[in-house]
Amino acid sequence: MSAEAGATRYARVVVDSRLPQLDRLFEYRIPPGLDGVEPGVRVRVPLRGDRMANGWVVETTDARAWEGEIADVEKVVSPVPALQQDVWALARAVADRAAGGAADVLRVAIPGRQARIEKQWLAQERVPLPELPALTQAEGTSEVLPGLVEARRRVAIECAGGVAEVAPVAPVAPRAAVDEADATVEPAAPVWVGRWAIALASIARQAIERGEQAIIVVPDHRDQRQLRLALTAAIGEERVVELDARQKNPERYRGFLRCIEGVPVAIIGPRSAVYAPAANLGLLAIWEDGDPLLSEQLSPWVHARDAALVRQGQTGCALVIAGHARSTDAERLVELGFLEHERVGSHRVRVLPAALTDDSRRVPASAFKATREALATRPVLVQVARPGHAPGLRCGDCGSRARCTTCAGPLGRRSRGAVPACRLCGRLAAAWRCQQCKGTTLTEVGRGSSRVAEELGRAFPGVAVVVADGEHERLTLDAKPRLVVATRGAEPIADGGYGAVLLLDGDSLLSREGLRVGEEAVRQWATARALAADGAAIVLTGAGGPAASAITGDTTVSFAKAELAERRGLRFPPAIRTASVVGHPDAVAEALEALAEVGHLDVLGPVPAPADVVKGSREGELERAIARFAFADGALVAGIARGRVLAAAARPRKPGAPPRLRIRFDDPEPFDGL
Repeated sequence: MSAEAGATRYARVVVDSRLPQLDRLFEYRIPPGLDGVEPGVRVRVPLRGDRMANGWVVETTDARAWEGEIADVEKVVSPVPALQQDVWALARAVADRAAGGAADVLRVAIPGRQARIEKQWLAQERVPLPELPALTQAEGTSEVLPGLVEARRRVAIECAGGVAEVAPVAPVAPRAAVDEADATVEPAAPVWVGRWAIALASIARQAIERGEQAIIVVPDHRDQRQLRLALTAAIGEERVVELDARQKNPERYRGFLRCIEGVPVAIIGPRSAVYAPAANLGLLAIWEDGDPLLSEQLSPWVHARDAALVRQGQTGCALVIAGHARSTDAERLVELGFLEHERVGSHRVRVLPAALTDDSRRVPASAFKATREALATRPVLVQVARPGHAPGLRCGDCGSRARCTTCAGPLGRRSRGAVPACRLCGRLAAAWRCQQCKGTTLTEVGRGSSRVAEELGRAFPGVAVVVADGEHERLTLDAKPRLVVATRGAEPIADGGYGAVLLLDGDSLLSREGLRVGEEAVRQWATARALAADGAAIVLTGAGGPAASAITGDTTVSFAKAELAERRGLRFPPAIRTASVVGHPDAVAEALEALAEVGHLDVLGPVPAPADVVKGSREGELERAIARFAFADGALVAGIARGRVLAAAARPRKPGAPPRLRIRFDDPEPFDGL
């Protein structure tokens, strides 16, 4: 304590509240005798009246800034500095950029407290980490971009595909056999991962060797597993920390506390990992930044890539945005000169586009030939659009789309002969009756993963067929010849790679409505192509145009450039920024009037908002407008927007009623139907 004994100290606290009017620092007196009130710790503080709230101490001081009445800190909830200064600075900046609340960001960044784990962590002795393992090169890889971390480079990496072996985690002998001289442990077999994971692990090792921390953000647990295995081989299991909501709460909190220690570790996880405490951050990497899973679903809805850009600007760390396909967002940063373009690795495959000339043939002749040849030695991957047996159903009499009588969602069948069920709410429709003609006969529309598996099983008798989708999760497969029918994003990794990859339903994928349909198709196709063995055949069916050309060439950068140029001419994201203004008509009008002072800002709408755009709203109750503005005006627009949200929040509303005004920056939903 720097103050003289007996001097009054004050704490400035960010309160854990969703109310926008509480998004500021509150000042409290630290009462005499209350020890442990230091920056970062959790405290309990009084609000108005008898209300109490939890919060985090941002700073302590001997001089008070608030001249009015001041309350005392009630108690210290935890002595652990859970809110690190680098995380607070990031949360505040990210929230300001998105016109949101810092406490909402901190709720994503800091996991719930686990008292037992805290006690163990506070009592344990800090043991030095072992030496880094010897660096070995996997087949098809080499040292990736040496000096990147030291030079603090910012790069956009297009990673070639392919899979490679990495060394397994060192086996541990059973406890009972540790002291036996003749105890032996069978070594584990090597494991196969994508070469992209080995490349990112190699870059992360650069930071670890410098005594710094690395954060690598991935879309889902499948990518996280590959990255963990690659990092374990590159830097050792003790230096890998996972932060994932799928973990049990104690396990996740234990990993969070390891990050606070400041030792050189690699921190990996989904989108929330971008906020992990790392006071000595050397590298921040985002894998597949175009994946929608990296877009935060909680207020203030900040994409992991955008949070990474803010954090890199604050820390000056090296920044890597990588993927098998270049996103238009990353391409914009390359064209601005903020990121350097790099291509890593080499993957030799044969891509054979094949249009469907006969709709009755699920797989064209070229695909059959490639499949038969590959099944002689390796498994074959068949990527399909939808899971289940029949993703759609129609009335057999009038042809109307069969819909759920409860929520109007589309009906489908999960397996042959199954009772129709709603694909949205899951309700069964055993006694379905057409709303148009009162017919009761259903006709199946489309083919899901299980139906495709049945058809391929008949076409290739004697060959095992495996289904991998949301209901049948498979992460890995051995190298035995078989057919693997998988939905997009659920493809398992095969030892040694697939002998052939069939990309079905290209027409279905490209026929959807949405601004990023072509970009998303290229990304999903490139992800599946990356699982192929060197020399494998890739057959793309039912698709043509620029998206198909992007997957048949050596690079997807030209496709991203063309997409970005088209959107720049139309003033669509990511060429510009947007803010969706949703609320009661008078609140929307007031917000748009305030935003009118921003130059070069134009407004689309307002129009009636969809009923489900805000929880608790009714059809026709709310309006929505889209404000489009330049990146340079982002801070000004965010400031005005936050002011209007605060003004609307100050007005009374009925319990359970939707907020009078909600403003979401960079909202992708309005553009999904373009």
